[in-house]
Amino acid sequence: MLRRVAVQNARLPTPNRTPRSHYATQASGGLDDPTTYCRNLVRKHDYDSLLCSYFYPRRTQPAYFALKAFNVELAMVRESVSKPTIGQMRMQFWRDAIKAIQKDRPPQHPIALALHGASQEFHLPAYYLTRLIDARDADLYAPTHQTISSMTTYGESTGSTLLYLLLSLLSQSSSSTLAHAASHIGVATSLTTLLRALPFHASKGRMVIPAEVCAKHGVREEGVFRYGGSAEGIRDAVYDFACVANEHVLSAREVLEGSVPREAMPVFLSAVPTVSYLERLEKANFDAFDAGLLRRDWRLPFRIWRANSRRTF
Repeated sequence: MLRRVAVQNARLPTPNRTPRSHYATQASGGLDDPTTYCRNLVRKHDYDSLLCSYFYPRRTQPAYFALKAFNVELAMVRESVSKPTIGQMRMQFWRDAIKAIQKDRPPQHPIALALHGASQEFHLPAYYLTRLIDARDADLYAPTHQTISSMTTYGESTGSTLLYLLLSLLSQSSSSTLAHAASHIGVATSLTTLLRALPFHASKGRMVIPAEVCAKHGVREEGVFRYGGSAEGIRDAVYDFACVANEHVLSAREVLEGSVPREAMPVFLSAVPTVSYLERLEKANFDAFDAGLLRRDWRLPFRIWRANSRRTF
């Protein structure tokens, strides 16, 4: 249980016009080696997922990196465009790409090619891929959520949906128990990701903690943007938000009755960085702006290995 100490102009890529060398400048790999491109994109932008990747069966790793790179690509759209309308164009590109993938005509983009290979081998549900796009698209215009409920729905549409795809990758999607647990872990991971990024979003003039939580503790957005962790009420708001994430972790453990089936364990390793961050946040007295939280947890690789060995998180 968490405890709180009282404290007073981008262009839409098009398959026929994008030079082959374009993607080589983004990360090593590219059209000739989509898996390497995806792996390096994940290595650069999603270190936690890179650590978890080593515990997936070797046969599934190219598909794993395809899905994770797809998620990274969608998540970065908002920060890489000057206007939401341009972001919407990119999201439409990916909707069209998913349709083309289902027809075995993927666009010449390394992530699309990698997704095509993954979909062919593992029969990934296109519905979930499109759901990820739709959630990120909606986020372009409404980055701030009013309630915990709407934030939870967003977490289900992003984090949980990605875990459903990973369960499909491991042929575990038929289990309602695993899907139920994954839904909780996905929400917990999404909420924790937002908490981790609170300093970044605040620097951009965005508040990621729902308005109802901020109102409860008298948090003024302008105060957070200006004073960070010293703003009035922000630590109490962070505590409440962290508790919601923690409750979802506890619910997942309860659903799984304390032990994860060996075949599905790689999917639930994503909970380990979430739990690690929440523990570190508690030690920082829920100051999400604490400099120590911005550094990587050097113990995380060992914690992931240990969780995999014990089949717990």
